[in-house]
Amino acid sequence: MAVPSYRNSSSLLAWYFVVIWGSGYLATKVGLQYAPPFTFLTLRFAFGLLLVAPLALISKPRWPDSTSQWLHVAAAGLLMHAVNLSGSHYAQYLGMSAGIAALVLALQPLLTAVIAGPLVGERLQLVQWIGVVLGLAGVALVVWHKIDLDAMSGASLAGVLIALAAITAGTLYQRVFCPAIDLRAATVVQFAATLLLVAPLAFAIEGFRFSWSWQLLTAIGFLVVFASIFAVNALHTLMRRGEATRVTSLLYLTPILAVALEWLMFGIYPSWLTALGIAVTCAGVALVALKLRNTRKLEDAEVPRTAN
Repeated sequence: MAVPSYRNSSSLLAWYFVVIWGSGYLATKVGLQYAPPFTFLTLRFAFGLLLVAPLALISKPRWPDSTSQWLHVAAAGLLMHAVNLSGSHYAQYLGMSAGIAALVLALQPLLTAVIAGPLVGERLQLVQWIGVVLGLAGVALVVWHKIDLDAMSGASLAGVLIALAAITAGTLYQRVFCPAIDLRAATVVQFAATLLLVAPLAFAIEGFRFSWSWQLLTAIGFLVVFASIFAVNALHTLMRRGEATRVTSLLYLTPILAVALEWLMFGIYPSWLTALGIAVTCAGVALVALKLRNTRKLEDAEVPRTAN
């Protein structure tokens, strides 16, 4: 029996998402050296809007057909982009270590697993819950040696917790309230809504001060094109296919990617504790993803097919 093509593309989209999402931490770290968080986000989404608006006019997407639909799309974008990124950026800007930020944000799969059950009907079995817990434990091992509690202020902790709540709520919100929205139209609406929120904050709080450099431009270009456009649309596409828990479980791999990039770029070899954490994390992700895949195969086998 032929496997539907979107099953194969789902794996590629999921891996693309996690690789870009993990690399985005490095791009953000570079950008924040030249612009404070709200200013950096204003530049990022102004550039993004200038890029996607003409593309939308050319491709002629299907725009929201009611006021409530416009508001739902904008609300999802504010959660996914404005609130999530503002919280995580300010947490790092205020001194939170990368280890603590990665560990807190890695709680998203667990929150998604708890919420997705009653909300969108993705109920986990015991083996999958074990996978979620293993994934979190693995991330803790990976980043444990980098955790510095002295660098964690109350404000930075609040920022990363806000980011965690926002990205979890935003992905599920869009799936529930905007299940059929054209993602090209959604990108334009959400970029505009985010810009309208962060730009006044950049002027009022930070004075919109920044230093132009090729590093800043490169960081903005990478985050706009590969993260905010391609990666976020890949995530929403996967959510529509009922992959909420499986996809978000892959977020456990972002700290592992950071370790690998650190090794390749700076020659810093991972410790034995980090290697153990990588193994535990991969085992947890495999349990969640493999169990869901097997369940889908059994469901497909029960559906009668007509011959070609």
